[in-house]
Amino acid sequence: MVDGVLFVCHANMCRSPMAEFIARRLLADLPVVVTSAGTDAVDGAAMHPYAVEVAAGTGADAAAFRTRRLRPEHLAGAALVLTATRRQRSACTALAPAALTRTFTLRQFARLAAAAEPAGATADTPLRAAVAAAVRARGRMQPAAPGADDLRDPIGGSPADFRRCAEEIERSIRPVLALIATAG
Repeated sequence: MVDGVLFVCHANMCRSPMAEFIARRLLADLPVVVTSAGTDAVDGAAMHPYAVEVAAGTGADAAAFRTRRLRPEHLAGAALVLTATRRQRSACTALAPAALTRTFTLRQFARLAAAAEPAGATADTPLRAAVAAAVRARGRMQPAAPGADDLRDPIGGSPADFRRCAEEIERSIRPVLALIATAG
């Protein structure tokens, strides 16, 4: 069984596609499909040019990437939904309430993954076991400050702002990768 990770941001032009390309590189050895979408995306637009530069740094050719608007079937098909902000997390769960237990902000899930006990092979797949371990960790952690969950939008910024955002995305994906590895 192949599981999916769905990254969600506002327009699917910056944060979520950068996260998609970074996660594809980091999770390449796992049976995980990585995609992205935007809560307010216009289907078929190109990635922001600075985000394309970041994606190219992963070794991928991002020129053919096209944005897509978030739909309920995207959420239904994902074992893990990681959003850029709390607002987008809320939009996802409003669109597909059944996705609530597997929808987190990226930064929130990174904290949970870092605090989770080793996932072990308790679920059908390593990704599902990692999500279950993170959910268990949720009950043991103090709530974070509201801004701690949101990934700053680099739109309107410089190439350096996009690189800083990509670095934060990669820092947040690493504990997720480590947790999945404990279940693999």
